[in-house]
Amino acid sequence: MMKIKAQPRNEADNVGLIRKAGGVPAVVYGHKIKNVSLTVDSKAFGSLYKAAGETTVLDLHIDGENAERSVLIHDVAVDPVRSHVIHVDFYEVKKGEKIKAHIPLVFSGESAAVKSEGGVLVKNIYKVEIEALPKDLPHEIIVDISKLVNFSDVITVADLQVSAGVKVFSDPKEVIAKVMAPRTTEELESLEKVAEMKVDEVKVETEEKKKERDAEKLVEKEGEK
Repeated sequence: MMKIKAQPRNEADNVGLIRKAGGVPAVVYGHKIKNVSLTVDSKAFGSLYKAAGETTVLDLHIDGENAERSVLIHDVAVDPVRSHVIHVDFYEVKKGEKIKAHIPLVFSGESAAVKSEGGVLVKNIYKVEIEALPKDLPHEIIVDISKLVNFSDVITVADLQVSAGVKVFSDPKEVIAKVMAPRTTEELESLEKVAEMKVDEVKVETEEKKKERDAEKLVEKEGEK
C-alpha cells in the first residue's frame, strides 16, 4: 500500500511559512474522528497524488502516533496562478465501514467500428459513483471498447466489470460509450450551408445594429443642439 508521512501542525502555525519551507498544510478527518491538522512534504505529496489520485487507500503515518491511518485524498486545493498544491484534506476510513467514491473510467482496446468503418467514438461519462469497503475500492474501472464492433453496439453501466464487493449507483442502462457512423457527403454539405446561412444572418444583424447605433447618435446630437 502507498504511504505518506505527516507532522502534526498547530492551527496557529503560519501556513505561508510552511509553504515557503516546502510543506503543504493538511488535515485528516472522518466519521466520528477528531480533526488533526498536519503538514506534508510538497514533493512527496505531489508524486503520491499523481499515482494514487483520490480513489486509492493510503497509509498515513503521523509523527508521534504508533499506528498508521488508512486514508483517502479527499480534496486538494491548488493555487490558481502558480498551480501549486496549497492544502490537502485526508479522509480516514475504518475497516468494515463502506465508503462512497467517484471512480474514473479508463477506456482501452480498439473498436472495429472506428478502425474499419471510420466511425467516431463517443464517450458519454467518465466517472461512476460506487460504494465499497476500503479493501475493495478500485483505483479505476477499465472499459473495453473492442466490444464496439458495429454502429448499433453500445457499452452501458451494466457492462462494467467490477468485483462482487463493489456497488455501482449509476443507472445500469446509462450508455457509457458508442460509435457514431461517419457523416455522408450530403450531410457535410448540408452542415456547411447551415453554417454559411448563420454567418450571413450575423452579418445582417450586425449591419442593422450599426444603423440603430448611428440613428441613436444622430438623435443625441440633434438633442444637444
